[in-house]
Amino acid sequence: MDSEKVEIINLPNKLRKKVTLGGPGAISPEVLARAEKAIQNLKSDYLNWVEEDLKKIDLAYNILINDPANKILLDDIYKISHDIKGQGGSFGYDMMTEIGQSLCHLVEKMEMVGPEELEVIGVHIDALHVVIHDRIEHDGGETGADMLRGLVKVSDKYKRTIQSGT
Repeated sequence: MDSEKVEIINLPNKLRKKVTLGGPGAISPEVLARAEKAIQNLKSDYLNWVEEDLKKIDLAYNILINDPANKILLDDIYKISHDIKGQGGSFGYDMMTEIGQSLCHLVEKMEMVGPEELEVIGVHIDALHVVIHDRIEHDGGETGADMLRGLVKVSDKYKRTIQSGT
Protein backbone atom coordinates (compact mmCIF):
# COMPACT_ATOMS: atom_id res chain seq x y z
CA MET A 1 0.00 0.00 0.00
CA ASP A 2 2.90 2.36 0.79
CA SER A 3 4.26 2.03 -2.72
CA GLU A 4 0.97 3.02 -4.37
CA LYS A 5 0.84 6.55 -5.67
CA VAL A 6 -2.15 8.71 -5.04
CA GLU A 7 -3.26 10.97 -7.85
CA ILE A 8 -5.32 14.02 -6.98
CA ILE A 9 -7.53 15.28 -9.77
CA ASN A 10 -8.84 18.82 -9.50
CA LEU A 11 -11.97 19.19 -11.59
CA PRO A 12 -12.99 22.59 -12.85
CA ASN A 13 -15.87 24.20 -10.91
CA LYS A 14 -18.27 24.99 -13.76
CA LEU A 15 -21.11 25.78 -11.37
CA ARG A 16 -19.21 28.72 -9.89
CA LYS A 17 -19.17 30.40 -13.31
CA LYS A 18 -22.94 30.00 -13.64
CA VAL A 19 -23.94 31.25 -10.18
CA THR A 20 -22.83 34.66 -9.02
CA LEU A 21 -23.68 37.04 -6.21
CA GLY A 22 -24.16 40.10 -8.34
CA GLY A 23 -23.00 41.44 -11.62
CA PRO A 24 -23.58 39.50 -14.83
CA GLY A 25 -25.87 36.50 -14.35
CA ALA A 26 -27.19 37.60 -10.95
CA ILE A 27 -30.88 37.45 -10.15
CA SER A 28 -32.56 40.57 -11.41
CA PRO A 29 -34.73 42.67 -9.09
CA GLU A 30 -37.74 41.89 -11.32
CA VAL A 31 -37.26 38.14 -10.93
CA LEU A 32 -36.82 38.53 -7.20
CA ALA A 33 -39.99 40.67 -6.99
CA ARG A 34 -41.96 38.01 -8.92
CA ALA A 35 -40.68 35.30 -6.59
CA GLU A 36 -41.68 37.32 -3.52
CA LYS A 37 -45.13 37.95 -5.02
CA ALA A 38 -45.53 34.21 -5.69
CA ILE A 39 -44.72 33.48 -2.05
CA GLN A 40 -47.25 36.10 -0.92
CA ASN A 41 -49.87 34.51 -3.18
CA LEU A 42 -49.23 31.15 -1.52
CA LYS A 43 -49.63 32.58 1.99
CA SER A 44 -53.34 31.73 2.18
CA ASP A 45 -52.49 28.24 0.92
CA TYR A 46 -49.88 27.99 3.67
CA LEU A 47 -52.50 28.75 6.28
CA ASN A 48 -54.63 25.89 4.91
CA TRP A 49 -51.62 23.56 4.84
CA VAL A 50 -50.56 24.38 8.37
CA GLU A 51 -54.14 23.98 9.65
CA GLU A 52 -54.07 20.45 8.21
CA ASP A 53 -50.68 19.83 9.81
CA LEU A 54 -52.07 21.02 13.15
CA LYS A 55 -55.00 18.60 12.83
CA LYS A 56 -52.56 15.76 12.12
CA ILE A 57 -50.28 16.64 15.02
CA ASP A 58 -53.29 16.95 17.35
CA LEU A 59 -54.50 13.51 16.30
CA ALA A 60 -51.08 11.92 16.83
CA TYR A 61 -50.72 13.65 20.20
CA ASN A 62 -54.18 12.63 21.42
CA ILE A 63 -53.54 9.02 20.47
CA LEU A 64 -50.10 9.20 22.11
CA ILE A 65 -51.75 10.24 25.38
CA ASN A 66 -53.57 6.88 25.43
CA ASP A 67 -50.74 4.87 23.85
CA PRO A 68 -47.49 6.38 25.16
CA ALA A 69 -45.41 3.34 24.19
CA ASN A 70 -46.19 3.89 20.51
CA LYS A 71 -42.92 5.24 19.05
CA ILE A 72 -44.56 5.59 15.63
CA LEU A 73 -46.69 8.41 17.04
CA LEU A 74 -43.55 10.19 18.28
CA ASP A 75 -42.09 9.81 14.80
CA ASP A 76 -45.29 11.26 13.33
CA ILE A 77 -45.12 14.24 15.69
CA TYR A 78 -41.48 14.74 14.74
CA LYS A 79 -42.23 14.63 10.99
CA ILE A 80 -45.18 17.00 11.22
CA SER A 81 -43.30 19.48 13.42
CA HIS A 82 -40.39 19.26 10.98
CA ASP A 83 -42.72 20.19 8.11
CA ILE A 84 -44.13 23.07 10.13
CA LYS A 85 -40.60 24.22 10.96
CA GLY A 86 -39.58 24.14 7.33
CA GLN A 87 -42.50 26.13 5.97
CA GLY A 88 -43.25 28.79 8.59
CA GLY A 89 -40.51 31.29 7.91
CA SER A 90 -41.05 31.15 4.17
CA PHE A 91 -44.53 32.56 4.64
CA GLY A 92 -43.80 35.11 7.35
CA TYR A 93 -44.60 32.87 10.32
CA ASP A 94 -41.13 32.75 11.85
CA MET A 95 -42.49 31.65 15.21
CA MET A 96 -43.87 28.48 13.62
CA THR A 97 -40.33 27.71 12.53
CA GLU A 98 -38.94 28.42 16.01
CA ILE A 99 -41.59 26.38 17.83
CA GLY A 100 -41.45 23.56 15.29
CA GLN A 101 -37.67 23.40 15.62
CA SER A 102 -37.89 23.29 19.40
CA LEU A 103 -40.44 20.49 19.25
CA CYS A 104 -38.32 18.55 16.75
CA HIS A 105 -35.27 18.75 19.01
CA LEU A 106 -37.23 17.58 22.02
CA VAL A 107 -39.09 14.72 20.34
CA GLU A 108 -36.08 13.31 18.50
CA LYS A 109 -34.28 12.77 21.83
CA MET A 110 -37.22 11.16 23.63
CA GLU A 111 -36.66 7.54 24.55
CA MET A 112 -40.02 7.10 26.24
CA VAL A 113 -43.21 9.03 26.82
CA GLY A 114 -44.51 9.80 30.26
CA PRO A 115 -46.38 12.71 31.82
CA GLU A 116 -43.41 15.10 31.47
CA GLU A 117 -42.98 14.32 27.78
CA LEU A 118 -46.70 14.68 27.13
CA GLU A 119 -46.70 18.04 28.90
CA VAL A 120 -43.77 19.49 26.97
CA ILE A 121 -45.14 18.22 23.64
CA GLY A 122 -48.60 19.56 24.46
CA VAL A 123 -47.30 23.02 25.36
CA HIS A 124 -45.49 23.24 22.03
CA ILE A 125 -48.54 22.12 20.09
CA ASP A 126 -50.67 24.67 21.95
CA ALA A 127 -48.16 27.39 21.05
CA LEU A 128 -48.35 26.41 17.36
CA HIS A 129 -52.13 26.74 17.52
CA VAL A 130 -51.94 30.17 19.16
CA VAL A 131 -49.59 31.49 16.47
CA ILE A 132 -51.92 30.41 13.68
CA HIS A 133 -55.17 31.24 15.45
CA ASP A 134 -53.97 34.76 16.30
CA ARG A 135 -52.10 35.11 12.98
CA ILE A 136 -48.89 36.08 14.77
CA GLU A 137 -46.54 36.82 11.91
CA HIS A 138 -42.78 37.27 11.82
CA ASP A 139 -41.24 37.23 15.32
CA GLY A 140 -44.51 38.19 17.01
CA GLY A 141 -43.02 41.23 18.74
CA GLU A 142 -43.15 41.21 22.54
CA THR A 143 -45.95 38.63 22.56
CA GLY A 144 -43.84 36.31 20.47
CA ALA A 145 -40.78 36.87 22.62
CA ASP A 146 -42.81 36.11 25.76
CA MET A 147 -44.18 32.94 24.21
CA LEU A 148 -40.76 31.72 23.12
CA ARG A 149 -39.26 32.50 26.55
CA GLY A 150 -42.03 30.42 28.11
CA LEU A 151 -41.30 27.52 25.78
CA VAL A 152 -37.60 27.72 26.60
CA LYS A 153 -38.44 27.57 30.32
CA VAL A 154 -40.71 24.54 29.85
CA SER A 155 -38.12 22.82 27.64
CA ASP A 156 -35.26 23.56 30.04
CA LYS A 157 -37.31 22.27 32.99
CA TYR A 158 -38.04 19.08 31.05
CA LYS A 159 -34.38 18.62 30.14
CA ARG A 160 -33.30 19.11 33.76
CA THR A 161 -35.90 16.57 34.90
CA ILE A 162 -34.62 14.04 32.38
CA GLN A 163 -30.97 14.67 33.27
CA SER A 164 -31.64 14.30 36.99
CA GLY A 165 -33.66 11.15 36.43
CA THR A 166 -36.61 12.33 38.50
